[in-house]
Amino acid sequence: MTITTLKTGKPEGERNQDDAKVRASVEASLARIETQGDAAVRELAAKFDGYTPDSFRLSEDQIHALIAQVAPRDLEDIRFAQAQVRRFAEAQRASMQDIEIETLPGVILGHRNIPVQSVGCYVPGGKFPMVASAHMSVLTAAVAGVPRIIAATPPFKGAPNPAVIAAMHMAGAHEIYVLGGIQAVGAMALGTETIAPVDMLVGPGNAFVAEAKRQLYGRVGIDLFAGPTETMVIADHTVDAELVATDLLGQAEHGYNSPACLITNSRKLAEETLAEIDRLLTLLPTAETASASWQDYGDVILCDSHDEMLQVANEMAYEHVQVMTDRDDWYLEHMHSYGALFLGARTNVANGDKVIGTNHTLPTKKAGRYTGGLWVGKFLKTHSYQRVTTDEAAATIGAYGSRLCMLEGFVGHAEQCNIRVRRFGGQNVPYGKAAE
Repeated sequence: MTITTLKTGKPEGERNQDDAKVRASVEASLARIETQGDAAVRELAAKFDGYTPDSFRLSEDQIHALIAQVAPRDLEDIRFAQAQVRRFAEAQRASMQDIEIETLPGVILGHRNIPVQSVGCYVPGGKFPMVASAHMSVLTAAVAGVPRIIAATPPFKGAPNPAVIAAMHMAGAHEIYVLGGIQAVGAMALGTETIAPVDMLVGPGNAFVAEAKRQLYGRVGIDLFAGPTETMVIADHTVDAELVATDLLGQAEHGYNSPACLITNSRKLAEETLAEIDRLLTLLPTAETASASWQDYGDVILCDSHDEMLQVANEMAYEHVQVMTDRDDWYLEHMHSYGALFLGARTNVANGDKVIGTNHTLPTKKAGRYTGGLWVGKFLKTHSYQRVTTDEAAATIGAYGSRLCMLEGFVGHAEQCNIRVRRFGGQNVPYGKAAE
């Protein structure tokens, strides 16, 4: 086995130091929000966003006035994208059925899929107005039937972004707040004098938002740990450097710490991609951001075989994985740790981000090893129930339950079973003894 790294980013130790600084900042900010409520939120909003309106929540009149500023073509594009997301989410919801079965005569077991009752959706937008994130979180929660959906997004250039607000409203948000970062996530999770807390937080964000969600997990549910965007391209001789470089830089422009990685078994493609990235960075309007990400978080890994490429890709477990090879379906069959797959040269990560219909809130930092991305099922809780309808079933199950409880030493547990055996089965089970 020969795996060669032709380019790598900053050392893991330096990345860990960056993470530690973020953790400390988030912890202090959340503590202030919890103790000081609206006052802390307002102070943080002034510090980080320079935006302190009379109310961070938009009124219906404000919402409709902002929507009126969106060009008709842009509104139609938003409707088209939301139709694709809704169609896929509805199909996913339909696949999740309530069940009820009779496992023994008189023993009824079942489960119901119940929506989370309140959800806070964070929609990033301080640097780039993330219109699509409204579809992915708000709309998906609406399809799941969540009765209270609130959405927060930072101001864009000092004011609410009309397109983002339009997308939130059209997706089904019940409350819309112009708040960003830690203050938005903290206010939605912890609650303030003017914002009732939610049961769950969802949506992507920068490193501070991701860390805030991590620290709040347990107080509220979260969708997943979605940190800075990661993109991986798995490619062989079947594609060219321009396509590969474009797909890498297209996601590296998200932020200064967005990892991008090429895994290939073609040295020619690897070397030509490195040169093509240098060329494109002279043309790309967002080159300042993309070049910083590529310098510090970019990797090019050369492997001998597709088996090695698969192994490395599964170990790295990146968020977006673009596969462009002579065996794309083989990767679909064998990849097990990733956020989302984009198969073939005809599709790309931007399609998934904006319009094709799958969700773009995906696991990062190797979380793809144990969770998938945001989907309608994340907003549903599967709750079981049981019902015993005959005396015979109550006595039969009760006798088994009694003996198994005594096996573990739980006498009080056993008595819950025994009293049913006595009442419904007519057996005289002595108190504190196992049923026969």
